[in-house]
Amino acid sequence: MLQSDAPSSPARNRRERRIRGDAGGGSPMKITINIDCTPVEARAFLGLPDVQPMQQAFLAEVEKRMMAEAQRFSPEGLARMWLSGIPGSTDWMPELFKGLFGQMSGQPSPGSGTKGKGES
Repeated sequence: MLQSDAPSSPARNRRERRIRGDAGGGSPMKITINIDCTPVEARAFLGLPDVQPMQQAFLAEVEKRMMAEAQRFSPEGLARMWLSGIPGSTDWMPELFKGLFGQMSGQPSPGSGTKGKGES
């Protein structure tokens, strides 16, 4: 039997379509590839530059600036900032705290004097 004389079977038709590239159905083929590598290996594979030294320098600069700003917001730094515009602020602040804590402990404050009921 010659090939042209042979009856056409569904299996043979599918095989011929696969060989020709016509899979039928019209839906695209989906392929998933999982690659297990580190970000450094991926950058090297894709030919991207090594940014790690630049990133380390940038993070060191950010950390330095953050620490400098954190010093401004320490309790001492805040007190200095709030009281910098008041003349003589270094003189009256300790006296204020002594007076407040003295009243809490029952001791007279330095500026209140020791006047009795009949004295004026």
